[in-house]
Amino acid sequence: MSMEHEQINDKSVALSIRGAKLTGGLLAKAMKAFLNKAKNPSPKHGKQSLKSLTKQGACLADIEIPGDIGAFKKIARKYNIDFAVKKDDTVKPPNFVVFFKAKDDKAIQSAFNEYSKIPFKVKKASMLQKLNIFKKLAKSVEPPVKNRSKEDREL
Repeated sequence: MSMEHEQINDKSVALSIRGAKLTGGLLAKAMKAFLNKAKNPSPKHGKQSLKSLTKQGACLADIEIPGDIGAFKKIARKYNIDFAVKKDDTVKPPNFVVFFKAKDDKAIQSAFNEYSKIPFKVKKASMLQKLNIFKKLAKSVEPPVKNRSKEDREL
């Protein structure tokens, strides 16, 4: 008996309906709408895999982005662009190839205009590298000559 109860619980679904009067017709419409939604789920948005992006049937474009991809992700979410990222490890530092699609070309163009205005961060030298540079500079500087005589002193 408990085994059947667990199977029923595993297959149960919660359906919430907002209406003035619950009728059989309203319940039937809600169930049909729920089943259609379950059969045809809405496509993903934002970052996703290349496979799921190609399944959506839209024309894809791609662009190669050197260095950090984080700034592009933020801008793509802002303009509601669906994209997939592939990392190219053949180059040091690695480049990223971004495949994307959007509802209109203006959104894509605006996103890339905003991304192109972002200044790229130059990698800062570590403290050890700075210390080594200053050591070399200190060795290259000649120490001051010490000529002390009683005549040069002022009292």
